[in-house]
Formats: sequence, structure tokens, C-alpha cells
Amino acid sequence: MNEHEWQEVIGTIGVFVLITAVIVTVIWQFAISWRAKAQLAREAEYKKIAESVAASQEDIGRQLAEINDRLSALRDRTDAIELVLTDVE
Repeated sequence: MNEHEWQEVIGTIGVFVLITAVIVTVIWQFAISWRAKAQLAREAEYKKIAESVAASQEDIGRQLAEINDRLSALRDRTDAIELVLTDVE
């Protein structure tokens, strides 16, 4: 083999290494982008779930306030009935 043939072999190997490095870099960047998109989708889903839970908690809070108001009214009625019964005795 003469010098020219060695240069061709080294050049071919260099081009092969360069192409391999470019392909690996492109695949790596694609994987990073894919993971980032998946993470954003998960975060959006978590946000949606959190908003749903917050709305449910607000609804439960309103229902509890209504129940408390009804219980207060029942206590007032019971007190009034007790007062009437003690007057009757």
C-alpha cells in the first residue's frame, strides 16, 4: 500500500466517524426533545387533575356550609320546641 491509499483509508474512516457522530447527535437530540414533550404532557395532565380536585374541594366546602346552615336552623327549631315544652309543663 502506498501513501495515497493510506490517506484514502484514513479519510474514509474519518468520514465514517463524522457521519456516525452526526447521526448519534441527531438521535440524542430527538430523544431529549421527546422526553421534554412527554414531561410537558404529564405536567399538563397533573395541572388538569389538580384543578379538578380544587373545584371538587370548593364544591364540598359549599355543601358543608349548606349542611351547617341547615343544622343551625334545626337547632333553632329544637330550642324553640324545648322552650314551648318547658312552658307547657
